Amino acid sequence: MRESRTRLPFLVALGAGALLLSACTESTSSAGDAGSPRSLSVSSSAESCDVSAGTAPAGTLTFDVTNDGDEVTEFYLLGDDGLRIVAEVENIGPGLSRQLVVNAPAGDYFTACKPGMSGDGIRAAFTVTPSDEEPTVSADTQALVDAAVKNYSAYVQDQSDQLLAATEEFVKVYRAGADDRARALYPEARVHWERIETVAESFGDLDPKMDAREADLEPGQKWTGWHRIEKDLWPPARYTALTTKQRAAFADDLLANTRTLDERIGKLSFTVDQIANGSRGLLEEVATGKVTGEEEIWSHTDLWDFQANVDGARVGFEGVKPIVEQNDPALATQLTERFAALQKLLDSHRDGDGFVFYDTVATPERKQLSDAVNALSEPLSRLTAAVLG
Repeated sequence: MRESRTRLPFLVALGAGALLLSACTESTSSAGDAGSPRSLSVSSSAESCDVSAGTAPAGTLTFDVTNDGDEVTEFYLLGDDGLRIVAEVENIGPGLSRQLVVNAPAGDYFTACKPGMSGDGIRAAFTVTPSDEEPTVSADTQALVDAAVKNYSAYVQDQSDQLLAATEEFVKVYRAGADDRARALYPEARVHWERIETVAESFGDLDPKMDAREADLEPGQKWTGWHRIEKDLWPPARYTALTTKQRAAFADDLLANTRTLDERIGKLSFTVDQIANGSRGLLEEVATGKVTGEEEIWSHTDLWDFQANVDGARVGFEGVKPIVEQNDPALATQLTERFAALQKLLDSHRDGDGFVFYDTVATPERKQLSDAVNALSEPLSRLTAAVLG
């Protein structure tokens, strides 16, 4: 579950009714006009998610989200099925405010706050009514937009196809009890998931089935997916190994969900702000899970995931880079340089075709990685605004 961004002076959407998506920014006064029906305030607490209005006209909507509770919270705009994540802003600490800007077409939605970042959230119906606000685009810019969308769509589909093929091979050897081979294939297969993680996470029903970590499980939640199998392949002390039947069940479940994911991705359309926001979201995945070592707690293959998230973020940026060069050339240069600096640091931890295990990376080296991620995060947070002009 990740973020998104602002007003679309130009935007292309593939497919009827495709969302002209979203943005998450630090709270500013420029993204929305106070008193406008498109400017809404949100107060999140342990017991409530108070949105100042339950309707708004189609176009650029600005949600100013304030955490009035005692736990870190999240805010979501969900599709009419209550599952599809239209836009989100995460990790809002107590007393802090962040801003979510969404260019949304008319339709039915849900708003949701997640105090403690767990559970289904505190939800309410939200309606976007028809309006005459339409994005415009010059012919030259449209050509850049079309190219970015076409190339990114092809990239995501290719990674999804490779994920399916790699998962098929992985579950085959895991079911057969060939654990050494399965351990070798595990990080290689997950690379394809991590490169498109923000896209996969947009399917709110599939992501927890496929990528939930044990520490994140809700009470009563059945644990399935990659990390359930990871624990069986790298068992901790006093762990009871899965039986052959249990292995087969978890393997089959993972493969079935991967096939469903691939089918759904084949029906997706993208917009340039989704591409830019996906780039930012992937780097946040690095900052919140990979740098800390929390993602691959048993296998310690975090650096494979780290690299894959950076790959996906870089591909997203490079796809919209011609637009950024047109609108903010200094930002394009800065991002190019900081992606290169982070990659150089990652390359220093390579071991053959892969990486060293993360539990062998010393604290000072982890801090170097964290600092490089933070150095890239700041300009990357401005990518979508530059893309949208």
